[in-house]
Amino acid sequence: MAVGPRRDTRMRVAEYQEWVVSRPDHERWELIDGVPVLMVPSKDRHQRIVYNLLRALGDLADARGCWAVPGLGILSEAFDDYAPIPDAVVRCGAELLDGYADDPLLIVEVLSPSTLVLDRGRKTEFYQTVPSLAVLLLVHQDEARVEVWRRAPDWTVEVAGPGAVIDLPELGGALSVAEVYARLTF
Repeated sequence: MAVGPRRDTRMRVAEYQEWVVSRPDHERWELIDGVPVLMVPSKDRHQRIVYNLLRALGDLADARGCWAVPGLGILSEAFDDYAPIPDAVVRCGAELLDGYADDPLLIVEVLSPSTLVLDRGRKTEFYQTVPSLAVLLLVHQDEARVEVWRRAPDWTVEVAGPGAVIDLPELGGALSVAEVYARLTF
């Protein structure tokens, strides 16, 4: 018996954006390699780190006429089957008409045990294709450790540990690792 050719069932970004509009407001979906993935609610520790980051980065961003926000989908012309939602995004420019940005200046992913491989692998590769992105912060939950990925012009990585200060000239200031983990213990 002959078997017909297999149809590529991966969604493209435009198809995903149309599909996700019909989902209930309480559901958060991201597109990973052409597959819509439902995001589970983050644990308290994860959310506290995101809160700390948004406060600290928000102050720096405000001074530059930019803002720090959670929950934006990120788009890149290099990938038509990927629309991840990082934990925090700093961007400047006009107000967005939808929840998608292709012009982030800084992106933050708080690493969870269940998403560590994806966040440090495929998502990091994707973020590096976004031309406007200058800094990617990968923030660990189980230790005071922040990986600082910087475009300079090729991507470099530095690790900031306890007591370190992360220089962010893109925002005209700095972020201390202590701020990231404020009111948390290890």
